Amino acid sequence: MSRYPFLICGILIAAFTSLAGCQDRPSDPAAWTETELAILKSLALDSLPPLPPDPSNAVADRPRAIQFGRALFFDPRLSANNGISCASCHQPNRHFSDGLPKGQALGTSNRNTPGIIGTAYSPWLYWDGRRDSQWSQALSPLEDPEEQGSNRIQIVRVVAADDAYRDDYVSLFGPLPDLDDRLRFPGISGAAQGAEWQAAWLAMTPADQHEINRAFANLGKAIAAFERSLMPTQSRFDEFVAAVSGDEAAAASLLNDDELRGLRLFIGKAGCLQCHNGPLFTNNEFHNTGVLSAAGELPDKGRVSGVREVTRNPFNCLGEFSDDPERRCAELEFVRTGPELIGAFRTPSLRNVEFTAPYMHKGQLATLAEVLAHYNEAPDAMIGHNEAKPLGLGKRELRQLEAFLRTLSGPVEGYQSDSM
Repeated sequence: MSRYPFLICGILIAAFTSLAGCQDRPSDPAAWTETELAILKSLALDSLPPLPPDPSNAVADRPRAIQFGRALFFDPRLSANNGISCASCHQPNRHFSDGLPKGQALGTSNRNTPGIIGTAYSPWLYWDGRRDSQWSQALSPLEDPEEQGSNRIQIVRVVAADDAYRDDYVSLFGPLPDLDDRLRFPGISGAAQGAEWQAAWLAMTPADQHEINRAFANLGKAIAAFERSLMPTQSRFDEFVAAVSGDEAAAASLLNDDELRGLRLFIGKAGCLQCHNGPLFTNNEFHNTGVLSAAGELPDKGRVSGVREVTRNPFNCLGEFSDDPERRCAELEFVRTGPELIGAFRTPSLRNVEFTAPYMHKGQLATLAEVLAHYNEAPDAMIGHNEAKPLGLGKRELRQLEAFLRTLSGPVEGYQSDSM
């Protein structure tokens, strides 16, 4: 059984959408049918189920791990140049995105910086789903030469040398490796890459490599505990849904006519619910929607490459660093494969979408208007098969749909900037 039961709402929504699309629309944008009301309630945050446990991370919900992970998230010492942290790309004042087509750190990332708010509900991380937990994802940028560019020995050494970090680590995970023995654990600088790093790592015994890998994985679990606490909060749309069942006149005052008509388009004619369903407005699945390649780049294979990478990653939920003794990994064991995943990318949440431009997996589209125009036209895919079909919306309808999308914004739970 999936750890993400709310995804089954997509089946119900597809049925609701079919019914709703066949009904005549009332001229009053505040009037809603029972079918439409059921759809609206399924999209509201009040319908979000309790956060599912992460058996692979034993400290996922421990307050001390959240605070420890928060400190690590903002610490630039975990990078090769002591200047880049997780927050360099996942900026709180930008709803944990960065406003750039591709992430900029030590170098330029391959893809757009994806949002992390509410991703504890997703079985897959990254645009191509190449990681299957928040903690395994958190490890990758630390060693990516284009991002933080450090190495796991140096990162563990930073934690061991910091009294507060060491106390947090020992309290949560037990003793750290004894890094004072430089013959066992070489003093490789955070900037070491390529042959120098590989030679030093291969010179270590398998047992010592395992000790470092275990400590490195634990640091990812602490960062994930913090990221797991980042959740969307009520937006104007949610306030509208809460009011609409009891007092339609009062509810209508929360959204203007364009926003209301855009909402009708979203759940009906525009077909957005095929992918953007549920209270997080995502089915957490992978789709090829014909997005053009980034300028000067070959088409991105997307999920096909992601499946290969996640299955061989040593920090996946089937690996030895998972805390779940039963290795419950239904999503990974029964992962969907096939040629239809060529050029497919994970459906992003639409919560706070107005603040996370530019859009798509390489930031190819700068504005919401460009995104809607793309789906309205549904051009042929550069690689694979485009699942999207032309919408046939007029200019006014596109503006109304955009107006609705801007009602999905709200503060982030789990982070207050004045507390740092």
